Amino acid sequence: MMKLKWFFTVLAIFVLGACSLAPKYSRPAAPVPSGWPAGTAYKGTEAPAAPAAPAAADLKWQDFYADARLRQVIETVLKNSRDIRLAALNVERARGLYGIQRAELLPSVNAAGSYARQRIAADQSSSGNASVTEQYTVSLGVAAWELDFFGRIRSLKDRALEEFFATDQARLSTQILLMSEAANAWLTLAADRENLKLARSTLEAQEASWKLIRRRYDLGMASELDLQRIQSQVDTARGEVARFMQLEALDENALNLLAGTTLPPELLPNDLAGVSPPRDFSAGLSSEMLLRRPDVLAAEHQLKAANANIGAARAAFLPRISLTTSIGSASADLGGLFKTGSGIWSFAPVVSVPVFDARTWSAYDVTKADREIMIARYEKAIQSAFRDVADALAVKGTVDLRIAAQESLVRAFSETYRLANLRYEKGIDSYLSVLDAQRSLFGAQQGLIALYRARMSNQVTLYGVLGGGVQ
Repeated sequence: MMKLKWFFTVLAIFVLGACSLAPKYSRPAAPVPSGWPAGTAYKGTEAPAAPAAPAAADLKWQDFYADARLRQVIETVLKNSRDIRLAALNVERARGLYGIQRAELLPSVNAAGSYARQRIAADQSSSGNASVTEQYTVSLGVAAWELDFFGRIRSLKDRALEEFFATDQARLSTQILLMSEAANAWLTLAADRENLKLARSTLEAQEASWKLIRRRYDLGMASELDLQRIQSQVDTARGEVARFMQLEALDENALNLLAGTTLPPELLPNDLAGVSPPRDFSAGLSSEMLLRRPDVLAAEHQLKAANANIGAARAAFLPRISLTTSIGSASADLGGLFKTGSGIWSFAPVVSVPVFDARTWSAYDVTKADREIMIARYEKAIQSAFRDVADALAVKGTVDLRIAAQESLVRAFSETYRLANLRYEKGIDSYLSVLDAQRSLFGAQQGLIALYRARMSNQVTLYGVLGGGVQ
C-alpha cells in the first residue's frame, strides 16, 4: 500500500510538470500608426496641457456623464437590458466549459460496492457437489485517467480559459455599446424636443402673421397672393410640428426599449439647451490605448486560444498514456469484508501510440489556419478601432468651427427676416421676401440644433471608441 501511495505521488508531480507543445505566444504588431492622425480636421483634438484631462479608459462613466438624469437612464439600461443579461449568461457558460476542461487534468475517482450470489452446478464444481457462492466487494478506483505527459489536455484547458476571457471582454463591449446607444438616444430625444419647440414657436409666428395679413387683405391693403403665401407657410409649420411630435414619440419608444422599461418623465430631457454636456477627457498621444479596448482584447484572447489549440494538435501525434486502477476489499461473507487479508487492488496502465491517422495531420493544418485567421481578425479589430477613433477625432476637430459658422448664419438670417418684415410693412417689397427669409431662418435654426447634438453625441462616441465605460 505504501509503494502504491508513493507511486501516485510521483506520478502526480510528473503530470503537473508536464511540458506543453503550444508555440510561444507573441502579440502581433499593431497594423496602424503609433499616433493619431494630424491635420486641419483634427485641430483641437490634441491632449490638453496641464492640468491634463484623464484618459477615456481611466474615466468612470458615472463621472463622464455629467447630467444626473442621463446617469439614471444608463443605470436602468445596464440593469434591465436583455443584451447585457445574455452577455453575462454567455460568460457563465464559458466559465463552466473552462471548468469542465480543467477537470480533465484530474482523475475521476469512483466508489463502488457489489454483491454477487451464484450457484455452481455439480459437474462444474471441483468438489463434485452443487454449491452456492456469495461475494461482497467494496472498491475505490480511477477509470481511464489520461496522464498528460505532453500537455494535450493542458493546451485544451488553456484554450477554454482564453475563450472564457474573450467572452467576458465581449460582455464589456456590449456594455460600452449599450451605454453609448442609450446616451445618443437620450440626446436625440432632447434635440427633437428642442426642434418641436422651435416648430411650435414658428407656427405661432406664422399664425400671427396670417391674422395680420388677413386684416390687411380685408382692408384692401394686401393682395390675395400674399394671403395664400402666408397660408402655405402656416400649413407647412403645422406639418413640421406634427413631424417632430412623431419623432419625439419614436425617440421615447427607442429609449424605453433600450431601458427595458418605461422611463419616468422626470428622467427625460425637456430640450437640448438644458442638458449638461459630458465631461472632457484626453484622447492621448498614442494609439496603443486601443489595445485596452474590450473588442480588441477579445480578439487577442481568441488568438491565444487558437495558439493553445496548436499545442493540443501537436500532442495528438504522440503516445497517450491512460491509467485504470482500483483498491478495495472482497469477501465471501459480509462480516469478513473489512478483515485482514480481504484487500484487493488492480493496476492497468494503457499506452496508445498513433501509427497512422490522416485526420491528425488535417486537424493540425486546421489549427494553424485558425491561428492565421485569428491574427487577421485581431489586426482587423485594431484597424477598425483606429478608424472609429480617427473619425470621432475628425468630427471633434471641426464641429466647433461648423457651430460657429452656423451661429453666424442664424444671426444673419434673423436680421434678414427682420429687415424683410420692415420692408413689407412699409410697402417697399412683397411678402415673398419675408417668406424666403423665414424659411431660411427656420432651416438654419434646425441645423444649429443638429450641430449642438452632434457635438455632444460625438463626445459620447469618442469616449466609447477609446474604451471608456468599462466596469
